[in-house]
Amino acid sequence: MKRFVSALCLASLLLCAFARAAGPELDAPSAILMEKTTGAVLYARDEHTPREPASVTKIMTLLLTMEAIDAGALSYDDVVSASAHAASMGGSQIWLREGERMTVRDLLKAVCVVSGNDAAVALGEHLAGSEDAFVERMNKRAGELGMRDTHFVNATGLPAAGHLTSAHDIALMSRELLLRHPDIRQFTTIWMDSLRNGESMLVNTNKLIRFYDGATGLKTGSTDSAGYCVSASAERGGMELIAVVMKEKTADARVADARKLLDYGFATYALVTVAPDAALSPLPVVLGERAAVQPVLTKDNTLLLEKSAAGGLQKELVLPESVAAPVRAGERLGELRVTDAAGETVAVLPVLAGEDVAHVTWGQMFRRVLRAAFCAG
Repeated sequence: MKRFVSALCLASLLLCAFARAAGPELDAPSAILMEKTTGAVLYARDEHTPREPASVTKIMTLLLTMEAIDAGALSYDDVVSASAHAASMGGSQIWLREGERMTVRDLLKAVCVVSGNDAAVALGEHLAGSEDAFVERMNKRAGELGMRDTHFVNATGLPAAGHLTSAHDIALMSRELLLRHPDIRQFTTIWMDSLRNGESMLVNTNKLIRFYDGATGLKTGSTDSAGYCVSASAERGGMELIAVVMKEKTADARVADARKLLDYGFATYALVTVAPDAALSPLPVVLGERAAVQPVLTKDNTLLLEKSAAGGLQKELVLPESVAAPVRAGERLGELRVTDAAGETVAVLPVLAGEDVAHVTWGQMFRRVLRAAFCAG
């Protein structure tokens, strides 16, 4: 519970810091900028309005495919046979023929680089048996990720009644894909490649991959009704940002607004990993079966700060002189207080017990007394 309260305090502090920063001016009616590691929202405009996502939908298709690969249920080298349904997809495609066999690796490449609708459906059918069954999985996973503005109808983003999501929800699934399955970058960072032994050339629909420094992906989409959409990701200095814009009027406006969001994020914020200035010393344990317990800092010690506050951080370690047994691993022992150059609190990070230390038994206590008496004599 104490750790939960600390997390809430930290979140509140970060939100207050972000509220002070003015964002860029955009043309997009819906947009969001999210930092990958913390999930912090750095900019948002009408981010919860459900809109047609077009092929940005395929981020969920990619996520479910990568989850299956990383779970060992699917391999990059598995061969998929295209069904008549998959081969019938319109829009962006790689012109799969019914019965054509292609590896999961090549189908992923086709989805990421040229947004192949036929390739996306082929992957979904291979994983779930049918596109409808795969869409059920897509909606189930969306619910698990907290994507409350989302309802998928297909695996591609082709126009369909009720197929909607929001900029916020796109950022959520984009973050999950990049954070948990970084191997997807081997596909999303391709600018040009080919399939079928060089017979089919591929050029990425996301121009940022070629023209934006640090671009890592992720997915474009456009239809007449959805407009131009993108979830654009980029990494600089160890910080990866996700910029989502929806319903732009032109492809150029889509790129321009995504670039503005990314530029703003990299110019304004920085990730800072906080640690004590010196190694944490063991803390004495009163009536413990061991004399001391090793304190450890929580793993959540990476802070997202405005660059103006990131320099000159001061850290104060607050720990008691001792703790009473029993001590449980993960139990809060104290805290690391972080303040900026102006003395304002930036974060309060819990310091935890790194191990269990049981209460000494009567037998152990008796032996200690005997040993002490013997040594004293």
